[in-house]
Amino acid sequence: MKFKHSIKTAYRGLEQNRARSLLTILGIVIGVTAIILVMSLGQGAQDLILDQVKGMGTRTIIVGGGREPAGVSDAGQIFSDSLKKRDLEALERKENTPSIKYVMPLVFGVADARYANDTFNLTIYGVSSLMEKIFDMPMKTGAFFTEEDVRARAKYVVIGNKVKNELFGADDALGKIIKMKGHNFRVVGVLSERGQDFFNFDEAAIIPYTTAQDYVLGIKHFNRFITEAASEALINDAAEEIKLTLRESHDLTGTAKDDFFVVTQVDLAGRLSSITSVLTIFLAAVAAISLIVGGIGIMNIMLVSVTERTKEIGLRKALGATYKNILTQFLLEAVMLTGMGGLVGILLGAFLSWAIATTITNFTNIAWTFTFPVSAAILGIVVSGAIGLIFGLYPARTAANKSPIDALRYE
Repeated sequence: MKFKHSIKTAYRGLEQNRARSLLTILGIVIGVTAIILVMSLGQGAQDLILDQVKGMGTRTIIVGGGREPAGVSDAGQIFSDSLKKRDLEALERKENTPSIKYVMPLVFGVADARYANDTFNLTIYGVSSLMEKIFDMPMKTGAFFTEEDVRARAKYVVIGNKVKNELFGADDALGKIIKMKGHNFRVVGVLSERGQDFFNFDEAAIIPYTTAQDYVLGIKHFNRFITEAASEALINDAAEEIKLTLRESHDLTGTAKDDFFVVTQVDLAGRLSSITSVLTIFLAAVAAISLIVGGIGIMNIMLVSVTERTKEIGLRKALGATYKNILTQFLLEAVMLTGMGGLVGILLGAFLSWAIATTITNFTNIAWTFTFPVSAAILGIVVSGAIGLIFGLYPARTAANKSPIDALRYE
């Protein structure tokens, strides 16, 4: 029997039980759809995160207090008090860090901002006037505070666009007084809407770091230093200068472990990319379990089909069909089922991914892009076909091994 004829015979066998065939491939459809959905959304999330990281500037270097977190158990390192004023002064000296353009201290916390009868929970960032340059923060109204305001511990605040809308509505916010942590702050500026970013400045209050330390957070240390190298070519030199300067400032010698960590934008992008990739693969592997369940379902249905078509098998063998002909027919039926399920799953997964990406973009400020995972689609088709072969082999061999005489007598 020609292979082309085997395909036609297998197709007719599936067409005779359309409803059962459609229900049989449902597990495969769900599994492949889930894989495409997870891989597509995972790639979209990765692209979004990396774009936001790159938006901070390719020359940006972040210095954090405490040992660099290596897992969930190290999450408390963000509260380390190892970065002090003497460290800031040491890093600002050009003889220590000639490859660095500038250094900005950063402290942060959360608080409720109150105006009249309205309250909004926001993130407080205590920074210097360099913040406006580092993060390219266009003002909607007003102006950023100055270095003189930082030295004077002025109770001035620049608020995000959403904070302004929540507390003041359509009214002008400039010059108004909001209360945070029991202190009054005068609004001197409102940021233009930025959308969801690595730092969500739309829902933030930005104040001088000296003010934040003394009046809001009650601390003497810094959470981070945000530095910028003089040029991209000097990033590695700048990172090394920071490490040497802080080790000297902290009297760290020999094998003593650093109580700080230095991360460049390249490092950060690579690490975030690795994290999102691992999470995506893990979720895709979980979704792939349904493919195994679908394969078992197909094997069960094929066994039922073999039993129901016992007489047909006996008749075909009596007319000259060989063991190979029967085996090929039932294997093809299983592969065609899983193949169709894989194809439908890819199309459905792509559509759902596109719909979700479009919804996120249209109804939020997140610039989410739709990405079709070609590798996942190819993998879905290959795995679907493999499942058809693996789980269809036993029913096909069962059919091929039937005796034509016994099969013709079957009732």
